[in-house]
Amino acid sequence: MTRLFRKHYHPAGTAPGTLRELTMEQTALHGPARFSLARRDAGRWGQMQDVRFEAIPEAISAASDEGALYWLHVQGMPTAEELERLGDRVGLHPLAQEDILNGGQRPKVERFDASLVVILGIPEVDDEGRLHLYQLTLFMGGNMVASVMTESLDPFGEVRRRLKERGGRALGEPDDLLYGLLDAAVDHAFPVLDGIGERIEELEMEILNRPDSSTLERLHGLKRELIMLRRYLWPTREVINQLLRDHNDLFTPDTRMWMRDVYDHTVQIMDLVESYRDMTASLLDIYLSSMSHRLNESMRTLTIIATVFMPLTFIAGVYGMNFEHQTSPFAMPELGWYWGYPLVWSVMIAVAIGMVVWFRRAGRAERTSRRCLAWVSLFLSRIGRVVADCEECVILIPIECMAL
Repeated sequence: MTRLFRKHYHPAGTAPGTLRELTMEQTALHGPARFSLARRDAGRWGQMQDVRFEAIPEAISAASDEGALYWLHVQGMPTAEELERLGDRVGLHPLAQEDILNGGQRPKVERFDASLVVILGIPEVDDEGRLHLYQLTLFMGGNMVASVMTESLDPFGEVRRRLKERGGRALGEPDDLLYGLLDAAVDHAFPVLDGIGERIEELEMEILNRPDSSTLERLHGLKRELIMLRRYLWPTREVINQLLRDHNDLFTPDTRMWMRDVYDHTVQIMDLVESYRDMTASLLDIYLSSMSHRLNESMRTLTIIATVFMPLTFIAGVYGMNFEHQTSPFAMPELGWYWGYPLVWSVMIAVAIGMVVWFRRAGRAERTSRRCLAWVSLFLSRIGRVVADCEECVILIPIECMAL
């Protein structure tokens, strides 16, 4: 099962803002951090290039000229030393640095003086169909925007393409660039939800046609994924709303208008999540009803078979008592009849066929009655073969009884 909880905690009593070293498991999972830098001068974005960590301070100083805009992207998990040195240089608060290293944070927005830190959760489905939830941290301060993606997922390929083009949103201001990154991160949930919608449709068809135990397992896995998506995506709507409500001084009126579009996307995403949760809940009810219906069908079949054999069992039980007919004229005189045994079988066969026909006409069996008729016909055909093979015994038994 996919591991969705990846939050790490400090030991109890650890001072806030403490940066812990990465474990071997985390280093193998996230890989070393890669630093990329893009700069906008004279109204045009330059190409984003990989830079060494040691060269980042010089690059920031070179981009600190008036009118220059700087975007630093960190892909992978930086070490505590790298993050601390980077935080000192760009003004990233120690509490924000701690949130980056710990991971699994609830989406939130925090303001430290003139800088802004936004933490979001980004869902992603791998090639095997497993859901993963990654943390994205965005930082805006002065003429610089930084993004930290501690996992291998890179959600900003479309943003880089827009930076190379002159049309559309130019993303020429820090708040514009922050909007572009937020929009790309929020919209990343739509393909994931589209895939979940297709899985729900497939499960629905399977439940209505031929459900089995694996269907229930996949349905519970889908419900678990939707719960985790809601846990990460529901606060995202409040984050965007809080940016518009409490930090509007950091955004121009034009950017606030575009941010409202991002907020509208978060509302659509939550509507989809809630709708899918309701659909999976109803699918579970349909599955349980289907299993109950199949059990009822089996019980109806067994009930009809038992009902058909009740009079047959009664007849066989009566004549199985074997009272001697010579001791009393009322003690089963049929035992002395020449055609007594074939007559009993004829009565039993007629009763069985009559009850099955009555069940069919009464509408109490429908498809199960056909199954019962097939079983009864098979049973009677086998009995007929036995009777045919024992014809000599059928004739001799009444003769021996008469001799007694």
